[in-house]
Amino acid sequence: MARQLRAEQTRTTIITAAADLFDRHGYESTSLSDIVEHAQVTKGALYFHFAAKEDLAHAIMELQSQASRRVACEIDDRGYSSLESLMRLTFGITRLSVEGPVARAGLRLATGGVAVRPPLRHPFTEWLELISRGLAGAIREADVHPDVDVDAVAHSLVCSFVGTRVVTRTHEPPTRLPRRMAEMWYVLIRGLVPVPRRPRYLSLATRLEREVMAVCAV
Repeated sequence: MARQLRAEQTRTTIITAAADLFDRHGYESTSLSDIVEHAQVTKGALYFHFAAKEDLAHAIMELQSQASRRVACEIDDRGYSSLESLMRLTFGITRLSVEGPVARAGLRLATGGVAVRPPLRHPFTEWLELISRGLAGAIREADVHPDVDVDAVAHSLVCSFVGTRVVTRTHEPPTRLPRRMAEMWYVLIRGLVPVPRRPRYLSLATRLEREVMAVCAV
């Protein structure tokens, strides 16, 4: 039992170290030797858990996917409106990115040409489906204009969400992400939400930004 626990701890250490390097330097610029040194493990320990660098990348993307689905499930259970659930999902994933390197690295790997192997689905495909479902629900609840093209808006929202994180990663610290996410929603709400309902969701964007910052500051 103790040996199994140590093995799991070593695997977690390797994944965290790899995620940190992939996030900061990119997949192609990070070698297995770099990961071994950063994780302070032996090459034997690394190869015991991962046969190749691609296996490490896949493990990181899988962890990111699991975390995103967990956030979505937690939000679904709380009975929010569809649009609020959608906003909370984006801020929840943002919080994961601020808290640790795995979510940040998962995004960089997904945008950096690393193959996503079945049964894992590409995160952008998952996000498109979640956002499309949320937008359709928001239209039914009259929180979004009825003539909105759900597919087009879902695609634009994913691009805005991913683009915000990519640009912030390049030019700003991760702690700036909640502010940028709120700014993204300020723009989207003015285009998607009928005027009488805008104040509620503009206020919500500000509140969610503060909540994420408060959690990440602990």
